[in-house]
Amino acid sequence: MADAGDRRSDVGGGLRADRRGLSPVVGKTLEIGIVLLFVSLVTVALYGGIVPEYRTAAADEVGDRTLVAAAERIEVAVPPDATGVHSETRVDLPRTIRDEQYRLRVTNRTLVLDHPDAAVSGRLPLAFPDRVTDVSGVWDSTDDLLVVVDGGADVSVRLEVAG
Repeated sequence: MADAGDRRSDVGGGLRADRRGLSPVVGKTLEIGIVLLFVSLVTVALYGGIVPEYRTAAADEVGDRTLVAAAERIEVAVPPDATGVHSETRVDLPRTIRDEQYRLRVTNRTLVLDHPDAAVSGRLPLAFPDRVTDVSGVWDSTDDLLVVVDGGADVSVRLEVAG
């Protein structure tokens, strides 16, 4: 039998153990478990809701800026009062928006950005002088964009792939 001052007690078949040695292990295990639970909850909250929503909002903003920048550069490529014009202007735009390729096309004097995510797609009317009679072309984001302006009294504007 153990005397009253001895903190050891009989365990099992007469073996003696110090129960104080177990509490630091249990405490550290609980601390690690709580930290892992906290980290996993934060990770799930970020990647399950906040990060995808932010990426979509950021992609929408980049899509709008890309559309406005492209329209501005296309409109500026047309000289104000020149006749007998031929000009080629390169336009630098992002290759991808939210890691996806996109396409720019002109339909009825409107620049259209087609993106796999409908929230990123958009349309913007182009403002040209009256002497611009034809605006056409399609451009993929994987290519270099070239704006070609040709004409005399009547001017045509084409989106082409720079080669």
